Amino acid sequence: MNKSIIKLFLLGGLTITSITSCTDNYMDYNKNPYEVTDDEMERDAHKLGAALVGMQSVIVPVGEHLAQFSECLLGGVFSGYMADSKTWGNSFSYFNQSEDWNGKVYLDIMPEIYSNLAEVKKSTTDPIPLAVAEVLKVTAIVRVTDVYGPIPYSQVGQDGKLTAPFDTQKDVYTKMFQELSDAITTLTANRTNDFSPNADQVFGGKVEKWIKFANSLKLRMAIRIRYADATLAEQMVKEAISTENGQVGVMENNDDNAFMKVSLNPFYTIFGWGDSRIGADLLTYMNAYEDPRRSVYALKSTFAGSSITNGYHGLRIGNEHTAVDAKMYSNMNVAATAPLMWMNAAEVMFLRAEAALLGWDTKDTPENYYKAGIRLSFGQHGVSNVESYLEGTTAPSSYKDPKDTYTVTLPGSAVSVKWSGADNEVNLERIITQKWIANFPLSLEGWADFRRTGYPRLLSTPNNKSNEIAEGKFARRLKYPQQEYNTNKVNVEQIVSTLPGGDKMSTHIWWDCNPRLSNE
Repeated sequence: MNKSIIKLFLLGGLTITSITSCTDNYMDYNKNPYEVTDDEMERDAHKLGAALVGMQSVIVPVGEHLAQFSECLLGGVFSGYMADSKTWGNSFSYFNQSEDWNGKVYLDIMPEIYSNLAEVKKSTTDPIPLAVAEVLKVTAIVRVTDVYGPIPYSQVGQDGKLTAPFDTQKDVYTKMFQELSDAITTLTANRTNDFSPNADQVFGGKVEKWIKFANSLKLRMAIRIRYADATLAEQMVKEAISTENGQVGVMENNDDNAFMKVSLNPFYTIFGWGDSRIGADLLTYMNAYEDPRRSVYALKSTFAGSSITNGYHGLRIGNEHTAVDAKMYSNMNVAATAPLMWMNAAEVMFLRAEAALLGWDTKDTPENYYKAGIRLSFGQHGVSNVESYLEGTTAPSSYKDPKDTYTVTLPGSAVSVKWSGADNEVNLERIITQKWIANFPLSLEGWADFRRTGYPRLLSTPNNKSNEIAEGKFARRLKYPQQEYNTNKVNVEQIVSTLPGGDKMSTHIWWDCNPRLSNE
């Protein structure tokens, strides 16, 4: 067993019994000068544990400032989960964000991941933490490529500096699939060899949980690229869900959910600042469905006076308002020490429902997977009456602002909860809408699903201040940060020349190629 892992087990609380005799000092007198000392083992073990936890800390960022940018101001706005309650003149809500906002996800996540990955590789040769580190790398960096498109990946150095050639997004995904497959193979061969919970704030060192998560991540990524490369997507779906020949498969119940334990939840801090509120889109759907998860996700509004009945009132993105008024809309309901969700079994069921629609997952029907996803989400949040909810026939139609007393209709038609024998496109909308509700507050996931499917149907900003995005349309990606042009000019300009629309927010990335949405 590798020296670092031995020490990790010791640090995890195992006890070693010492045997004393008159030869107590024998080892000191006869010490091999090249043998690793206990101090060296402990130093490497602490470095390894800190590096693994450091990688975990930027998946859904633990730091409140990065989390605010990635999960609230960017993903929260573009997914319909959240809206700005602060009166910034430049923001994602208006599509005119400042340059430094463009670069946070790109410049803050990748260097952190690569520097910690290098530390893991320096600290151990044990295959288990090395495989877990590869899974963590893919989990973090796939979020970056989904925001920008092509990124430096295969040639990024261990120092995490991004002055490297770019990979196309197709190549990034292809390499990530291979890295996940290799990690899953390694972990499966060691599935009973758990490691110290000190180095794992997600699954407490349980290797089999990491295998299920890695397969579930592969499934998520496979469905993401279904319109861009159906052949590869189908192959990856089948690999991910397989339980043959000793394969572990994907998440199946809420005990498998991936949550990171934190001492202070960043959403608790962020929503305490008063910069964001729950979005109009999310609560419009949940109100129409009379969804009992509302009280788990949101607090009731706090409008003063008798003219407004306080309830679950979301704030529309891009609506010009005073900060005082905006803070009266529903706030997020989150405890200070609530763990951070990365992925849940409910999402996996919705992914399988979509795969079943395509004929790629034949182990059950799309309807059964869909209903299983809703049941798992209700169970995760401890709410009841799921069977009544599954029979709901009301569809969302419009958003009524409680303060400004205007009404705006959702674009197109929106679906009810109840499954029907409708065509696959209608049931896809149904699946994605419920997946979106169950995935709150995983906002970058919500934005990615919206871009590739057009669902759920969201309200556009009423104040589009961009010269790149047409009225009534939505952002497809973020532009590369200016720092990348300053430090990696040749490489960034080369890759931008391959983007059909150039380095613009309106440019579709590789997997965003649903033919139904070609004009979006």
